[in-house]
Amino acid sequence: MHILNHTTTPNRIQRPIKVMQFGGGNFLRAFVDWMVHVLNQETDFNGDIAIIKPTAGGDYSELKDQDGLFTVVLDGIKNGKLVAEKTLVTEVQSVIHSYNEWAGYLKLAENEDLRFVVSNTTEAGIKFNADDKFDVNPPREFPAKLTVWLYHRFKHFKGEIDKGCILLPCELIEDNGTALKKTVLQYADHWNLDDDFKNWVLTANHFCSTLVDRIVSGYPTDRADEIEKELGYNDELLVAGEYYHSWVIQADEAVQKELPFAETDLNVEFVEDLAPYREMKVRILNGAHTSMVPVGYLAGIRFVKEAMEDKDVSHFVESLLLEEAAQTLNFPNAVKNKFVADVLDRFRNPLLKHQLISISLNSTSKFVARLLPTLKDYYNTQGQLPKRIVFGLSALLRFYKGEFKGETIKLNDDKAVLAFFDSEWKKVDDGTSNLIDFVETVLKNETIWGEDLTQIKGLANRIAGNIQNIEAEGIVSCLRKL
Repeated sequence: MHILNHTTTPNRIQRPIKVMQFGGGNFLRAFVDWMVHVLNQETDFNGDIAIIKPTAGGDYSELKDQDGLFTVVLDGIKNGKLVAEKTLVTEVQSVIHSYNEWAGYLKLAENEDLRFVVSNTTEAGIKFNADDKFDVNPPREFPAKLTVWLYHRFKHFKGEIDKGCILLPCELIEDNGTALKKTVLQYADHWNLDDDFKNWVLTANHFCSTLVDRIVSGYPTDRADEIEKELGYNDELLVAGEYYHSWVIQADEAVQKELPFAETDLNVEFVEDLAPYREMKVRILNGAHTSMVPVGYLAGIRFVKEAMEDKDVSHFVESLLLEEAAQTLNFPNAVKNKFVADVLDRFRNPLLKHQLISISLNSTSKFVARLLPTLKDYYNTQGQLPKRIVFGLSALLRFYKGEFKGETIKLNDDKAVLAFFDSEWKKVDDGTSNLIDFVETVLKNETIWGEDLTQIKGLANRIAGNIQNIEAEGIVSCLRKL
């Protein structure tokens, strides 16, 4: 079986390099690079990619050995049906190590075809470092490297407005485009770069905040041999992920025209304001995970897929999303229902092995961020408590006892939070406190919840009743009564 490279893929097309990408890890290759491939196949985009190694460690040798070629393997549920796609991505034309090939990196700034800059340098990647120097090749932080590159481009093209770039950061921080622009300008000030350059950064470049979503699991070790046999070649850079993908980009119409995603079936959406979409993702996708964990675990379930195969737990999750979480979002019903359906399909993916106990990390703070706002909004708009979210919170408090039916639960949260729950549950067990007192004490802990939740009328009594019923009847019986 031959090795994947340009000699074994003779019909490879070379296109103008239009995209500079900071990072060549699994996510960007299975998300952005795969999307560029689709654009080339289905539209007149006609662009290739130059990948920049932004950190000193490693050299992307495998990517270079395979001449930038790799295969993306996508599995999942699409419209209720199992799909499996294998795509040979041929768009990575150049791989440049910023520490070893600084001159080559700067040379890219002179490429008049280059228009898009993509990055995924982790949540800590977009930051300012006062120790970075302009004339150190390269400076340490990614935004510093980018600032030097933009300055070189500004000088080479004499400040021409049409030589600016469209920047699409994928780092998982809020308002990532705004954060990147702010940091670039901070470096420009720190290094006393020309005012004309700073004006060019602001007027000639589009810093787009984006929200990305796709689970990419990486090299499929357990089935690589089977996949390679089917493909007919060895690929050291096989990257597997779920079929579902979403890229929401906050940008104006001019940017949208240059990225013809509308001519494809890709789930890419251009919006004026990213915040509502982030809220929908948090309240539905992340909220579903957080509510599912304690309910499913106390029902004897250990994996997300198993939870979705259990009719009682899956009905609980689906009803919570459609009848409670979705009701607090200001989107058309069709949009909300489709998002919920996509989330449920993702949870049913038979190849994603998500353990509930892994997802349970820091469940209290996750509840505050993902479900508490929904609970309060629902209560304020509907005039009643959302019974399934409240039941999920009840199960969470019971889960944090650290044992159920004689089995130890390996809780993973802040030590102070775990010590607090342990202390309060022991008071219930030794009879120095009753259940309603326990619940009220927990809900009043503003360190955990950020506020006194006993101020929400009826919440404490409802939770105490739910926990009592879980103990007496079992969680499945309680779910059916919901």
